Amino acid sequence: MLDAFKTKLNSIEPIKQELLDKAQKHLDFLTKPPGSLGRLEEIAARYCAIHETQYPAIHKKAIYTFAADHGITEEGVSAFPSSVTPQMVLNFIGGGAAVNVLARTVNATVKVVDIGVDHDFEKVKGLIHKKVRNGSGNFLKEDAMSENELLQALETGFSLALDAKKNNTDLIGTGDMGIGNTTPSSAIYSALLNLPVQTTTGKGTGIDNKALEHKVKVIQDALEFHKNELSDPYSVLQKVGGLEIAGICGLILGAASVRIPVIVDGFISGAAACVAMQMNSQVKDYLFFSHLSAEQGHQAVMQAMDISPLLSLDMRLGEGTGAAIAMGLFDAAINIYNEMATFASAGVDGKND
Repeated sequence: MLDAFKTKLNSIEPIKQELLDKAQKHLDFLTKPPGSLGRLEEIAARYCAIHETQYPAIHKKAIYTFAADHGITEEGVSAFPSSVTPQMVLNFIGGGAAVNVLARTVNATVKVVDIGVDHDFEKVKGLIHKKVRNGSGNFLKEDAMSENELLQALETGFSLALDAKKNNTDLIGTGDMGIGNTTPSSAIYSALLNLPVQTTTGKGTGIDNKALEHKVKVIQDALEFHKNELSDPYSVLQKVGGLEIAGICGLILGAASVRIPVIVDGFISGAAACVAMQMNSQVKDYLFFSHLSAEQGHQAVMQAMDISPLLSLDMRLGEGTGAAIAMGLFDAAINIYNEMATFASAGVDGKND
């Protein structure tokens, strides 16, 4: 059933080293010591190579915030009830959430996707209606989703990335909303990176130490329950994942297939990126990880994936807030590339031979 989707991933190619080198050469000619702008230079060079241009521009930015509920919340793993998920979706649509404020700051559009919220939004305007089912299954006792539902969620994200390309979107950010979604994220990290559950699991929305111990046991028991079926990234996502995580994974894969850079938000989006990179290793070339989350375990999983996030702000909100903030770095990097004088144009002496 997934074979046709897997074939789509064959279109993802690594970025060209010669384009990276050409962009870096331009950056080295600017009036500064080579490499002195650090990660900004990396952002600019990779952005040029991804878009295959020496004249970079950012015309349209979009943050895709995928929303879904989780059956695993029946096990008492979250400090908040699942009713918060649809309430926050309406807050996003109304423009009042943190991601909306930060997106406006960097002139980005927030696109809210209902891919699995346990609520009937009927015909709410401004919402992208892509519901696969009303919340994932309780993966302590059953699969989080069927193989067909996994495929539908992946295809949803992939198609949204293709639509973004058609709409001339230059830069995509990921975001999430779903009470309980740090639990499937931790399960995914442990299953795919072979990390102890105690390492990948944190307090999420703010549970206490006793509840954290319970959450760890729930994830350990769930991984034991599914242990003979967690054979690849697809099965891990199906058995212990979440619908919004699958949607974000599809978005990442689709964006890479049409050469759109993606800014990954935090802990939950990082789990989706982890799955995507295991589905196709070339995807990593197109990803920028926005920030190191304050969620326990994020540093360990970033190290395990050999990733250095752009920022560290002790944030743990999700929604796409980290991605929005990082978009400001992209504006800065591209402006440096395009507007800074070269040694020759400014009449400044270059480095001694």
